[in-house]
Amino acid sequence: MKYLKLIRYKNLIMIALMQLILLYGFLKLQNIDLALAIWQYYLLIVSTVCIAAGGYIINNIFDTNTDLDNKPNDVVVGKSVSESLAYNLYVTFTLIGVCIGFYLSNVIMKPSFLLFFIIPSALLYIYATSLKQIMIVGNVVIASLLSFSIIIIGIFMIIPATDEINKKEMSTVLSVLFDFAIIAFIINFIREIVKDLEDVIGDKNQDMQTLPIVFGTTRTSKLVFVLSFVPIICILYYIYNYLFHLQYATIYILGFLVGPLLYFMIKIWSAETKKDFHHLSNVLKLVVFFGIISIAAIGINIKYYVA
Repeated sequence: MKYLKLIRYKNLIMIALMQLILLYGFLKLQNIDLALAIWQYYLLIVSTVCIAAGGYIINNIFDTNTDLDNKPNDVVVGKSVSESLAYNLYVTFTLIGVCIGFYLSNVIMKPSFLLFFIIPSALLYIYATSLKQIMIVGNVVIASLLSFSIIIIGIFMIIPATDEINKKEMSTVLSVLFDFAIIAFIINFIREIVKDLEDVIGDKNQDMQTLPIVFGTTRTSKLVFVLSFVPIICILYYIYNYLFHLQYATIYILGFLVGPLLYFMIKIWSAETKKDFHHLSNVLKLVVFFGIISIAAIGINIKYYVA
């Protein structure tokens, strides 16, 4: 269990689950050519998860003092796992992820695509060591992690298999993935700010410069309230322009994404305590989970139940 806490296994499971749903609930239903074989796609999942695991480990190493204030029960490094072992695990996971990326980049004959594994790995290290202390920048980096695990699917599965004959069809599929990644980024960005609201005491003790520390908890809460309009507007716009003919997917998205986001908006306006912000952070985490399933709802609706 101590190692599972170190790598934030629940988040890794969510990333892997999302990539599996994108494959079987969307891509495989589109009757399009894919650049990687199924077993190679599984390697892509392993690579993404390993890079994310390395990021969580290095963050835990440098975040130990802050976590002692904010989440003392979740501290692993220096207690059940030594710092040297944690560093070794970080290097191991990151190397595995990058090495698999090197192999897959050569499989699709795009060796330069290795950068899509090296850059995220480097950013996660820089985030843990310095970027997290810079207001907004750290939030953007972490919020990009889930979006990266969506976009990389399009980069390795769709782009190399695109030619002049299937260009229009592949562009449509790729645009769906990118739209999904953008909405996932927005929701995760808001959640990162909510987590800063939850952890404001410990962050302040460590001289962090997060939004709640600089602008105050009340002002930041109101800012989050305003920001929460953005994903709702984006989702409603997307439904109106692209999904209205997909009745089941539309009903699902309205009920399981828009509904919880409206609940979040109502609650964030009056949220004040650490418990309030923790609850709202979990609400957004649930929205992300339902959002992962929504891509399958769209894919299945397109395949079998188009109005």
